Amino acid sequence: MTPIYGYLAQFRSAPELVEAVRRTRARGYRHLDAYSPFPVEGLAEALDFRETRVPAAVFVGGLLGAAGGYLLQFGLNAVDYPLNVGGRPLNSVPAWIPIMYELTILLASLAAVLGMLALNGLPMPYHPVFNVPDFARASSDRFFLSISARDPMAQTDDPRGFLESLQPERTWVVDR
Repeated sequence: MTPIYGYLAQFRSAPELVEAVRRTRARGYRHLDAYSPFPVEGLAEALDFRETRVPAAVFVGGLLGAAGGYLLQFGLNAVDYPLNVGGRPLNSVPAWIPIMYELTILLASLAAVLGMLALNGLPMPYHPVFNVPDFARASSDRFFLSISARDPMAQTDDPRGFLESLQPERTWVVDR
């Protein structure tokens, strides 16, 4: 376990940040994160974000909702309280579609919200970069690039020296 979280550099503008991310990825660093006060065009591509697993969680949640709705209706109408009204079958799927649909939507939306929170590591009341005094400006007018100390390239290269070569306003070593 390293005693530090990583290295942080502060940039004045979004194009500087995107260019710094591109150069850092080209150097071989892979455990990067960028912080900006607004969405930056091209930053996700520069960071090489991959597809998320949230759609799979939503699909599984929807399937569980539909299956749960069917099993609920079957258990109530065909097993626990079989009531033959007008000669209809006890297993009347068309009559159960509204309940199955509603449970599909409910569990899919819950899976979307909970999956997004879990995959984003939220809630996160503490993060090591919050220890950097100027990091509060990440929500107003500055852009930050961090390199994790667990990056394999950080073990063989000098990340702080490399960040300095990108000509940021300031750099920090971020403690845990």
